[in-house]
Amino acid sequence: MRAAVYIAGLLGLALLTILVLHADVPAILGIWKLAGAALLWLIPYRLIFFVLYAIGWRAMLRPIDPDGRARFGYVLWVTTVREAVDRLLPVASVGGSVVGVRLIRWRGLATVPVSATVIVEILLTLIALYLFGALATVILLVLGAAADHWQVLAVLALSLPIPLGSLLLLRYGSVFQRMQRLLSPLVGLTGAEAASSLDADLRACLGRIRTLLMAGALQLLALISASLEIWWALRLFGHPVSAAAAVMLEGLTQAVRHLAFIVPAGLGVQEAALVLFGHALGVSTELALAVSAVKRLREVLCGLPPLLWWQWLEARKIGAARPGG
Repeated sequence: MRAAVYIAGLLGLALLTILVLHADVPAILGIWKLAGAALLWLIPYRLIFFVLYAIGWRAMLRPIDPDGRARFGYVLWVTTVREAVDRLLPVASVGGSVVGVRLIRWRGLATVPVSATVIVEILLTLIALYLFGALATVILLVLGAAADHWQVLAVLALSLPIPLGSLLLLRYGSVFQRMQRLLSPLVGLTGAEAASSLDADLRACLGRIRTLLMAGALQLLALISASLEIWWALRLFGHPVSAAAAVMLEGLTQAVRHLAFIVPAGLGVQEAALVLFGHALGVSTELALAVSAVKRLREVLCGLPPLLWWQWLEARKIGAARPGG
């Protein structure tokens, strides 16, 4: 798995290099100067995304944490760390889930039930992503540009079994008994822990339908809210687009990025998707790459502080565990 991630990362880097070499780099820098410091408003705005995700996750954790040891503020911080790990570190898009389980365990919660909430959250994210991608596809059809992107749309259609399979898993918990070997490594469980009670905890988590619907709706809303990044950046770059067009760009970009989840941070994949679908809106390659750079900068500025804080806490724990520490 590690070798596959590194290979995928190198391929993504090669794709990004090709895109940059074929673009007008001075023009991209000029576009950035045009926007200026107003782009920094996207950093506090990202808090909305994290809050929506954290509300849903805290609701799923509440039955296994009735005393509130993992309070909302802490869950919100863990959510930012999970995002930072997935976006900034050379891991596939499940590395943040492993870290999330570890950090929640610091509050004294058991590994298996916490892992169950993370697994269910991953499944809900798959469904939310597909719904978001479907909405973006409808907008692309309305714009009349679907014929120029039929290959990508075909891939999205062929990926339909993923959310459908997730729905079946959400409905029939017994399927998890056969999938424990696959799911357990994603959240860092040992075979003994997974065999003991993961299936039971998943069934319990999946039985709370109202909580699942609320968490799923909040995830979808969070994904859609990220469209404002594109809308705001293009407006500052002197190429304003409608809200629907921004939703289309964000939805299809996220769909492609998650289909290529093994590529660390979606390197090159995000840029290629923005260039490809941006052309349907008259967005030049340089504009698309400038927008992608804005999103990358926001990922670094939002992700680096929680990532460093987490590493500092890890170092303190290691120091305290040493003899005389």
